[in-house]
Amino acid sequence: MPARVIRNGDLVRVPWKNGGGTTAEVAAFPEGSGFETFGWRISMADVASDGPFSVFPGIDRTLILVEGSGIELDIEGVSYRLDSAFPKLSFAGDDATVGRLPSGPIRDLNVMTRRGRFNHRTRIMESGIALLSEDTDAAFIVAMDAALDVTVGDAIHSLQRLDTLALASTQEIIQLAGSGRAILIEIAPEAAQ
Repeated sequence: MPARVIRNGDLVRVPWKNGGGTTAEVAAFPEGSGFETFGWRISMADVASDGPFSVFPGIDRTLILVEGSGIELDIEGVSYRLDSAFPKLSFAGDDATVGRLPSGPIRDLNVMTRRGRFNHRTRIMESGIALLSEDTDAAFIVAMDAALDVTVGDAIHSLQRLDTLALASTQEIIQLAGSGRAILIEIAPEAAQ
């Protein structure tokens, strides 16, 4: 599958069940799968009010702050703060999690993988070169805070802020150019024990 750009402006936002925000699916496997059947899912969420997070049994997730001043998370009684200095946190979807917005609404990027089938890695990067890990099955680059040009092979893909580039699973060198940061997401099948 060749690389393709997923424009943030084209994402379809739907309300959460509890009305505390909206979510927009960026990509999922298998395509068209629901919350009970996905192997992995990447989405953007707009969090508009304090409240509990949905519980996802058997899911590992990473939350990355991409817009807003920050969010405080209470995960099983332990407090964490995501802000511009510490924008990402990985935790189990099984854990009871409550979010609080001390400085207003935020937007976050969610990466979720079904435990026992897939795992994921996320890295926040600046301009330079990236090489995908050999076990990567699917990879994505999200322009975090400014426009970026991403070169894969002979093709240059221009991303605006919060656009996503879906990459073919390859170990090719990926070159990032621009003044902003990017989020590299790698999804791999979980190794058999």
